[in-house]
Amino acid sequence: MFDWIAGIIGRLGYTGVALLTFLENLCPPIPSELVIPMAGYVAAAGGRMHVGVVIAVATFGSLAGAVFWFVLGRRIGERRLRQWVERHGKWLTLSTKDVDRAQAWFERHGTTAVLVGRLIPGVRTFISLPAGFSNMGTTPFLFYSAVGTVAWTAALTYAGVMLQANFTIVGDYLNAITNVVLGVFAVMLGWRYVKCWKG
Repeated sequence: MFDWIAGIIGRLGYTGVALLTFLENLCPPIPSELVIPMAGYVAAAGGRMHVGVVIAVATFGSLAGAVFWFVLGRRIGERRLRQWVERHGKWLTLSTKDVDRAQAWFERHGTTAVLVGRLIPGVRTFISLPAGFSNMGTTPFLFYSAVGTVAWTAALTYAGVMLQANFTIVGDYLNAITNVVLGVFAVMLGWRYVKCWKG
């Protein structure tokens, strides 16, 4: 499985990294914790991708996804979004509880919640919504989002680089670990679907 994911990123290059990180911010079950380290690994292993550019395009993709939710929150408003989530959110494993969690985080921490929220799985995807609801300025939103996203993306990318540097140590176990991680995400996704469809 590791070889397959690394092969996809290797073939699509920077475009693939940007696309995957964009989709990760639209659809929570796609794990950046797996995608971005893989990109860092490919960059370190093959030499066709530069680590700095990987960080830049992954940040761009993530920010594009964050801006999508920010604009959505601002344009349609909280009430209409909640109505949509109640009717259709189950297809994205999105519930009003996810919106509540992000909004509570934003209300508790203010605008810095956008920065810190970008570092926290589960909050990262939806923290842009309450920022949009509250009419947070576009410039502060982009600034805080960018700082948090660069930190998160750089850490994951360099985790992949370190993985490549120690490949002889962990290589025999890498596919098994990747399959376990994907299995855990699959179970979590299935559980989210069950909860959403039952609710």
